[in-house]
Amino acid sequence: MQPKLTPVILSGGAGTRLWPLSRQTYPKQFLPLIGDESLLKLTAKRFQDSARFEAPIVIANDTHRFLIAQQLLEVGIEPAALILEPIGRNTAPAAAIAALKVAEMHGADAIVGIFASDHVIKDGAAYSDALDTAVRAAQAGRIVCFGATPDRPETGYGYIEAGDPIGALEGVAEIAAFVEKPDHATAEAYLASGRHHWNTGMFIARADVLIAAFETLAPEVLAAARQSLKNATPDLGFTRLEQAALETCPALPFDIAVMEKTDRGAVIAAAFGWSDLGGFPALRDEADQDADGTALIGSALAQDCKGSYLRGEDGMLVAGLGLEGMAVVATSDAVLAAPLSRADEIKDLVNALGKAGHSQRDTHRKVYRPWGSYEDIDVTPRFRVKRIVVNPGARLSLQRHKHRSEHWIVVEGEATVTIGEAVETLTRNQSTYVPVGETHRLENRREEPLHMIEVQVGDYVGEDDIERLEDVYGRAPR
Repeated sequence: MQPKLTPVILSGGAGTRLWPLSRQTYPKQFLPLIGDESLLKLTAKRFQDSARFEAPIVIANDTHRFLIAQQLLEVGIEPAALILEPIGRNTAPAAAIAALKVAEMHGADAIVGIFASDHVIKDGAAYSDALDTAVRAAQAGRIVCFGATPDRPETGYGYIEAGDPIGALEGVAEIAAFVEKPDHATAEAYLASGRHHWNTGMFIARADVLIAAFETLAPEVLAAARQSLKNATPDLGFTRLEQAALETCPALPFDIAVMEKTDRGAVIAAAFGWSDLGGFPALRDEADQDADGTALIGSALAQDCKGSYLRGEDGMLVAGLGLEGMAVVATSDAVLAAPLSRADEIKDLVNALGKAGHSQRDTHRKVYRPWGSYEDIDVTPRFRVKRIVVNPGARLSLQRHKHRSEHWIVVEGEATVTIGEAVETLTRNQSTYVPVGETHRLENRREEPLHMIEVQVGDYVGEDDIERLEDVYGRAPR
């Protein structure tokens, strides 16, 4: 009987090539870029068969911990562990931590699968078959990577060159070489060769084989990973890695740290409709297109446009006229217009936005919190109007403000409000007032979201005018 695979989902990065959709505080894995569900949800749902998979482990940016927990809850998935990285160190330390954690939970010979949270797989049956083949190869001591069969001369991906077949393992080959992103002529030669495959960045191996490979090829990575995991602390159901240990770890991708050096590497070539959605050309390729090759997403209209990607979010309408090979994307607070041929340069544009002091580089107009979200409707130096959504069963911190009063109006749902010693229930079209300096709390005890309008008035209405007195999410007082 084939052993179960333990999927380890890596959720990091900012997806800057997909700005303004993807931003640091809410990157692409949390967005429904293809269909109605986020990429994270789609990734986790691939491993729901309990006969084949152990409960997933997620290794994530500390900033996104509540977003991940909420999205997994929404699709009925409870991770075996949600491990928080206080600082980013690329994929090699994450892979080492994954191997150590799976060995601790399921034994040294347990099968580990390392997967990104933001990739698309269109052919689930082919993917399932490839996973089964990879598990068999991993049992035999191989560190397996998936090579997606290319269908075009793609210059945006790295490639894996397959070597000789491994006789005892049907469908599995030696790795001849890892190849960086090629120019167009080289990519055409790779496509014609039949030996070159897109590097998907997915890896499967036994935990003990991975640990031994790190011990030999990247011992400093393994030492830092082991120390950070050993000294990790529990925090509201999360596991927080020790930052001091991670700071000693070199920031290396797993390919460079291990795969390009090991003699245990193997590749499985499979056509399962893979994309990492690394930029707007990939989004256009994955979307439905009109007769002229233009994809229209959300509120968008095209007239005499060819080979373009037009997307209107948050009620913003995008209308294109005579465009060719362009990406035009509008959100409530930013608009991008760029040639698809220069999509890789969007990351440089995002860096320029940061240097110019634009908050839109990292944050959306809608800001997500552990309890729900808020969105500014109007902001001036002396008053601020927000739309607030509180998730079912969630509660804000017990807090007070030094500089502002607040007016709360319920527009949908039911609010339990604490102001000083008084507790009251507000329903649709009811309101209340929180004076400056008064202790208060907002809760949603119902099973439906609570929608409110908040009007702040005072000498200062910044987000840092919050003194938290008690917080169920363990956030530091401010």
